[in-house]
Amino acid sequence: MVNVSVKIPTSLRGLTGGADRVDGQGSTVAEVINNLDGQYPGLKNKLCDEDNQLRRFINLYANQDDIRFLDNLETGLEDGDELSIIPAIAGGC
Repeated sequence: MVNVSVKIPTSLRGLTGGADRVDGQGSTVAEVINNLDGQYPGLKNKLCDEDNQLRRFINLYANQDDIRFLDNLETGLEDGDELSIIPAIAGGC
């Protein structure tokens, strides 16, 4: 199993017991999300919609690359990769 580091944004740390980084396992982004949801119930629901697609206000980066420009949730991962969850921020006047 591929081991990756997953950076958790402040808004989702309530699901991870306050951890800002967790260990994830999976050879694709989808596998990592599914495995993390087993450890941290509700996390997948925050990241994916009812069709198991990435929510449009969530950005996921595999290392420095936006997965939407790669293979989306089927983006392959290797040992030691970093997955960063970055919620979109809106606001203004």
